[in-house]
Amino acid sequence: MPNRTPAGDEFHGVIGRTIADSQPWWPGPKLKAGAPDVVMVVLDDTGFAHLGCYGSTIETPHMDALAGGGVRFTGFHTTALCSPSRACLLTGRNHHAVGMRAVSNFDTGFPNMRGALPKSAATLAEILRDAGYATFAAGKWHLAPMSECTAAGPFANWPLQKGFDRYYGFLQGETDQFHPELTCDNHFVDPPASPEAGYHFSEDVVDRAQSMIRDVTSIVPERPFFLYLAFGAMHSPHQAPKSYLDKYRGRFDDGWDVAREAWFARQKAMGIVPPDTRLAPRNPGVQPWSELSANERAFAARLQEAFAAMLDHTDAQIGRLVNFLKSIGRFENTLFILLSDNGASQEGGATGVLDEMKWFNGIRENPDEAVARLDDIGGPDSHCNIPWGWAQAGNTPLKWYKQNTHGGGVRDPLIISWPAGLAARGEVRTQFCHAIDIAPTVLDVVGVSTPELVAGVPQMPVHGVSLTPALADADAAIARGAQYFEMLGHRGIFEGGWKAVTHHTPGTPFDDDRWELYRLSEDFSEYEDLAASHPDQLKALVAAWWAEADRHGVLPLDDRNALQLFRAADRPGLPTSRTQFVYRPPLSHIVADTSPPSARGWHTTIELEHPAGDGDGALVARGSRNSGFALYVKGGRLTFDYNFFHAHTKFVADTPLTPGPHRVEMKVERADGGAGHATLAVDGRQVAAGPIPRLMYIISSTGMDLGRSLAPVNDDYHAPFAYPGRIDTMVFEVPAAAPAGEVRGRVRAEMARQ
Repeated sequence: MPNRTPAGDEFHGVIGRTIADSQPWWPGPKLKAGAPDVVMVVLDDTGFAHLGCYGSTIETPHMDALAGGGVRFTGFHTTALCSPSRACLLTGRNHHAVGMRAVSNFDTGFPNMRGALPKSAATLAEILRDAGYATFAAGKWHLAPMSECTAAGPFANWPLQKGFDRYYGFLQGETDQFHPELTCDNHFVDPPASPEAGYHFSEDVVDRAQSMIRDVTSIVPERPFFLYLAFGAMHSPHQAPKSYLDKYRGRFDDGWDVAREAWFARQKAMGIVPPDTRLAPRNPGVQPWSELSANERAFAARLQEAFAAMLDHTDAQIGRLVNFLKSIGRFENTLFILLSDNGASQEGGATGVLDEMKWFNGIRENPDEAVARLDDIGGPDSHCNIPWGWAQAGNTPLKWYKQNTHGGGVRDPLIISWPAGLAARGEVRTQFCHAIDIAPTVLDVVGVSTPELVAGVPQMPVHGVSLTPALADADAAIARGAQYFEMLGHRGIFEGGWKAVTHHTPGTPFDDDRWELYRLSEDFSEYEDLAASHPDQLKALVAAWWAEADRHGVLPLDDRNALQLFRAADRPGLPTSRTQFVYRPPLSHIVADTSPPSARGWHTTIELEHPAGDGDGALVARGSRNSGFALYVKGGRLTFDYNFFHAHTKFVADTPLTPGPHRVEMKVERADGGAGHATLAVDGRQVAAGPIPRLMYIISSTGMDLGRSLAPVNDDYHAPFAYPGRIDTMVFEVPAAAPAGEVRGRVRAEMARQ
């Protein structure tokens, strides 16, 4: 038996009274010799067909090259949503079992939806770090309750507390790619440059990831690293540099029907789908391209151009990362995994959206009006998403979308490359696999066993299995059993080549759901429903679904409407549960989920010391140039601008603000019908007032800044537009009662920021 130190550590040497009669000992390495570096790249809202190597005509040469140097899986499945899929990827467990039934913004009070990973499900980063890896996370996180994503913490569910040595990215489900809300390690930071200077988040996050890798490989080259790189792409807003937008002008004018047929033919020619695969019919609500009006076609085509430009630009950043790894001699022995977290998004609706916040406010996008701003699409003045027709094209040859448990929601691209350890080049793997299988595969490859204890906490069983047999052999069997699916009431199960699946209508009894049955081993696109002809097979699968649901903590099933779900999560004690918010600037950026509600009106009181000379700067700013508001000093005068999707209502004080102490007040009152009235006052005297035609329920996914502006709300200034005076206190007071529309809008926003 080994000796134990007073701290309980294992010691195999000899401890005598003096050094002369003692013998030193050092623990041996936990990793096998030559353990590879690991890079996991996660794309967002990227459908099965979106990559060039999976059939599309969008140019993704660097991802295609990874596939050409490794293997592409065509049976890879996810959960249909972001946070749940990422929970599976990083823990190897099913999402309900680790409290991530849906997005991390919610905590319904049940174990399956806490919005945070339990300590009994250690992440891949925690395990690899304990084994000796340097661990880095870059990009989107969305695995912490958003109520905790403030400068006040708690930080227990932030990346550094979940096993990562370093982190750079954004904590939300989405961010503006030109004006992102950035976090470095455990604190908020500003973007390093402006969009006018060429800034884009996808480029920035790869720069930071390379910097992390450069540090460790330069100083301790013997130490392998794990990089988890989660782009904001291809989640909305679809934004890309102008050169990429220009590149795709006119490429999609023939429409989604022509593109879908062409991509389907390419898939067959590539061997991505079996030759007898049938193209799933149009999803409900998807019109034939020929039946759209000229304005609808122009708008939809331009939205798809922005999507393609962003994907092409993202591919270029992946190429930069690969070239960097090659330049430092680390690519050959890197296990490089690239995948998408769910299928293409349905949040753009039937027509697509120029600014998704309109949808959250119950405003239907009007293509006849939107075409006047076609050239804004894809740039800083848009927050756009593609329509259903283009989303289904991205999911070719499958039906339905992200959020659904049919193939369009859960079957996604997966590419694995490892030049030094994988002999296959450009081959296709058809085995069924799931996001829970990725972590076990990584641990198997690097030679690390799943620990029974992590930080003293007993670990729950791992549900996934290693895919390493399939990496070596296209015909290898994967030792996994049934795999269930459940998302927002939609359900499914795969077992023995068969799949049973439902498309649930919220508010209807679950027992009334119509289960469909597909022989998935022979019907790739879930085209022919065999429920009527194979009732016994269907009955057995439905029974198996209930057994898996009980085993993995899926229950209770929950399809509550938006209002009910939000109220279940909006419990007392959250940052937004107060009616008074007292701030003492300077403060870090305040994310949207913890900013004072604005839909019901508000009263802001600011105690400040205004400087002599140039005193221009932002006092408070919320949102961005696409939607939001800002109170600022410009030309010496107090100014308030309410930006309703580029329709600006501006109020300017009648006199300049004099040097010295002042009490500044901004009051916005909500009127019947959704309009508002704004009043500005300085030291008790009204200096400006007037109506606001309409107040938004959901202002923006970008949060709030005090004494500065992370993202400009109009063209009067550029970020950060810091106020040069001193702000002593800033108090927001809001009515206690929230309008029902605000609650509905906030829930829709949370669910779309996946």
